[in-house]
Amino acid sequence: MAASPLDEDIYPEPLVSRPRGGSGLWRVVALAVVLIALASAYAAFSEQIPADAMLLALGLLAVVGVFCLFALAAGLFRFAGNEEKRTLSRAVVDSLPFGAVVTDREGKISYVNAQYGGFAGGISNGVPVSVPRLFAGQPEASEAVYRLSRAAQDGRPATEDIRLVGGLEGAAGDFGRPFWYRVAVRALPEVDGADKPLVLWSVEEITRDRERQENAFLELQRAIDYLDHAPAGFFSADADGRVQYLNSTLADWLGYDLAEFEAGTVHLDDICRGDNASLLMRGRGDGEIRTEIIDIDFVRRNGTSMAVRLLHRAARLADGELGETRTLVLDRSRGADSEEALRAAEVRFSRFFNDTPFAIATLDGEGRIVRTNAPFSRIFNWSGEKQALENMPLVNLLVEANRAAFQVAVTAATQNRSEITPVDASLAGEGDHAVRLYVSGSEQSEDSAERVNVYALDMTDQRKLEAQFAQGQKMQAVGQLAGGVAHDFNNVLTAIIGFSDLLLLKHKPGDPSFGDLMSIKQSANRAAGLTRQLLAFSRRQTLRPQILEIPTNIDDLTVLLKRLIGETITLEVNHGEKIWPVRADLVQLEQVIVNLVVNARDAMPNGGKISIRTANITAAQSSDFHFTGMPPADYVLIEVEDTGTGMSPQVLEKIFEPFFSTKELGKGTGLGLSTVYGIIKQTEGYIYPVSQVGVGTTFKIFLPRHRAAEGELTQKAVAAPVRDLTGHERILLVEDEESVRAFSARALKTTGYEVFEADSGEEALEVLDEIGYEVDLIISDVVMPEMDGPALLKRVREKRPDIKVIFVSGYAEESVRKDIEDDQSVEFLPKPYSLDQINSKVKEVLAATGSGAAE
Repeated sequence: MAASPLDEDIYPEPLVSRPRGGSGLWRVVALAVVLIALASAYAAFSEQIPADAMLLALGLLAVVGVFCLFALAAGLFRFAGNEEKRTLSRAVVDSLPFGAVVTDREGKISYVNAQYGGFAGGISNGVPVSVPRLFAGQPEASEAVYRLSRAAQDGRPATEDIRLVGGLEGAAGDFGRPFWYRVAVRALPEVDGADKPLVLWSVEEITRDRERQENAFLELQRAIDYLDHAPAGFFSADADGRVQYLNSTLADWLGYDLAEFEAGTVHLDDICRGDNASLLMRGRGDGEIRTEIIDIDFVRRNGTSMAVRLLHRAARLADGELGETRTLVLDRSRGADSEEALRAAEVRFSRFFNDTPFAIATLDGEGRIVRTNAPFSRIFNWSGEKQALENMPLVNLLVEANRAAFQVAVTAATQNRSEITPVDASLAGEGDHAVRLYVSGSEQSEDSAERVNVYALDMTDQRKLEAQFAQGQKMQAVGQLAGGVAHDFNNVLTAIIGFSDLLLLKHKPGDPSFGDLMSIKQSANRAAGLTRQLLAFSRRQTLRPQILEIPTNIDDLTVLLKRLIGETITLEVNHGEKIWPVRADLVQLEQVIVNLVVNARDAMPNGGKISIRTANITAAQSSDFHFTGMPPADYVLIEVEDTGTGMSPQVLEKIFEPFFSTKELGKGTGLGLSTVYGIIKQTEGYIYPVSQVGVGTTFKIFLPRHRAAEGELTQKAVAAPVRDLTGHERILLVEDEESVRAFSARALKTTGYEVFEADSGEEALEVLDEIGYEVDLIISDVVMPEMDGPALLKRVREKRPDIKVIFVSGYAEESVRKDIEDDQSVEFLPKPYSLDQINSKVKEVLAATGSGAAE
């Protein structure tokens, strides 16, 4: 076989090596000639050579010979053979447990390893054959070999498992036995010296692996057959209670046809009586796998009951979800009456009695406790000894107001009345614990004093949740009322501020009326600020981040804070030097400060002091705080400190949880601090409480320092540019409040605009029809009777889809945009607005269209 240039460097030698030439033979002949010449010289001149020199020469030759023998034995040198030296790559490829053939994409062979030559037919007349030719005489392999050949031509990887009865050319000697071969082909990377792309074929006999798989499958089939026909039932269900498997025995017991059963079509509720399915789906909270013994009733397909004992296993997965269950079912419909069975029943009842989630107590005829289960002490918050609890009248554990109702229920139970009326009661002692009691009569026995059964459910959390829900509804109603009042009040303020601006155009600073007008406008602006605070409490706002100077914003808020905390509490505000700017939502940040101050006020019923401090915290300083989750960085710190009652570590762990409150029932929703936490986290900041009982509490808020980009200004530094606000465009003004409409129309007419007025959506459409929809801008109120602003916009867009619109409203912009389908081309102007604000907004919108440039 002709050698490829690749043989020398990349691929091992071909199966039959070539001789290297006669260089080794000529070296042997030359050495023989030298030795003969030395012998002839010694014979001719032996008499002239001294004996000592002769002995010295012989000794040197002996030493050289011995050294060569040792060096040859140690491998320091070896005799070169006629075959080419075997490299590491050749050794690795030749030792592969499968046959390997390297060819080009047309099938010309470059190399085959030794394992390939071991296949029957792999060598023909001393020359290796290609893989397609190896399987050429096997009809069963023709399709697979064709697909592999196409893959080799395309340079794609492909693998096929080929089944041949009797093996390749019947070499296995067992012509009736099937043999399996796994044949694969894949392209090789480019190789230096190769004229064409190469592919690697591999051929491996996998008969034993296939036989092991088939044997394992047969064993599995036998195991399933054993399980199906076991003398006990068996089923498995997923976390949702869908039965994934049941054996033939259980299917026969329940009346199901196993041949028609499909996984997931039967639910545990279909085969379990009553609420017993929940017993099989609860698992263990700690994730431990444990076998439980459960005695319940199954329901056959025909509706009859079947008493069964279940050996049930269910566990939680690593993520806390309930895993699949494994349940062995024993038929207990023919129960035994033996003493052992009776003792087992007693043990089961005892376990059931103590494992229930509700409290159970039995009373004598006088209402004294005879026996209780394990949850009784927990639900009734009883920490006394067991002996002290027995023989105690249960009514003593209730508050005085509920004892009469409970005593009536006990009397009715002792008289074996059938009705069971629940009694809602509160427990005596510390804390606010509520229970719901169900009282029923017990079977009377001469051996037992038990006459009444009492079942108690812990209603404490439910009562708190109901109170919180009621408080939440009340707050929602108050919020809606406050929002409506603020909206209407904004209309009034808009008129006051607007007409003040119009009067100020005529009365300059030297006019005697100028001071009075400025007082009116300042009072209106102050009222607008209070309205904005009212709206902030009555709605949820999305964040509108802006660059803030925290000291200035807190100082602006102090007037409101002093009114909130009352006269018995002192408010102190201290700011650090050169506080860094932050990027946050002003309204939301104000809500955070107000909420924390109100909480601090409630923690000081007898008065005290609230301190608000600001400071810059460098990255090095922040690493010293050791607060969990806060990475070192530059922050602006806001501290709200009080000298109130403080909080215990147990309370501190839960203060940011929704609906958690330390206030009395009905005096707090438990949502304030959770809202504060959410706002701070949305601002990418951190909040941590530090508290000590009897000393006070400090909330530390860390807001990331904002490094302003070039040209970016803070809220305080932003100044409205002085520009020409006049115009000549046509504007339609739609406003149902007459005073607001009058002011806005005069403001726009004063600056040169042509203004059309309408007091409703219907009138606006009539005006547009009269002027042929030839307007440049529509300014519309959002909330109007009959047809509101968004409905008007939808009608107008049918004829003028490109028209510009400004919506004005006293509500938040987000709540307005919820009703607008296309909110990208609609601008928003909040009420109340001033003369300059409406003119600036109109100029901005018209200028953006290219048609509002002043002449």
